[in-house]
Amino acid sequence: MKIAQRIKAFFIFFEFVITVTIVIFLMIFFNTKNWDIRRAWAKLQSKLIGYEIEIEGEPDPNTQMLLLNHQSLLDIVVLEDIYPKDIAWVAKKEIGNIPFFGKILTVPKMIEVERENKKSLIKLFSDVKERLQNDRVVAIFPEGTRGDGRKLASFKSGAKLITTKLELIVQPVVLLNTRNILDSKNFTAKRGKVKVIYLDSVRITKASDKSWFESIRTQMQNEMNNQLKID
Repeated sequence: MKIAQRIKAFFIFFEFVITVTIVIFLMIFFNTKNWDIRRAWAKLQSKLIGYEIEIEGEPDPNTQMLLLNHQSLLDIVVLEDIYPKDIAWVAKKEIGNIPFFGKILTVPKMIEVERENKKSLIKLFSDVKERLQNDRVVAIFPEGTRGDGRKLASFKSGAKLITTKLELIVQPVVLLNTRNILDSKNFTAKRGKVKVIYLDSVRITKASDKSWFESIRTQMQNEMNNQLKID
């Protein structure tokens, strides 16, 4: 079974290299259609990788920032497929620096951040404001790294600072089973069902209780526990 899953992972890796290359060229030549191109690519992945998506709850049309748990590259693919608005992902600047393939961030104007550079925070505020003004929704993984799909890591402060300063409407989203389907750590892939759970959105202001960020993390963890039957 593991051998078959590894073979499938290799297939997906090479398929990603080919299809992402095509997507980058299409976005360059048809820049005004980059969201449509990304969404079409994401829908194609559900067929090539072989997964279904189950959705619980609804995206709030007024949401400005999505907070998501992170466990797999598939998290991004799934949201690109189903989310009804153009997402601006917050990602490590190192990804944007990758020759050619870094254009997957730069061409559609995703938001690059240098985690160790404090000056980067000023640009981050500016970039988030600009994307919101262009009717995009900012998406961030507040853990700052991939988890095991069962227990959330501590949330980094960046998302809290941005949300509070700009007084954004935030919607937490819980993703389940993406790592089981596409596990880059163990380099395995298999068919399965992804569950996407939209939790209630929250409007954050400078007067909001300072515990709101940790409360959202607790809410997301409780939802994961309930869904995975974890005590």
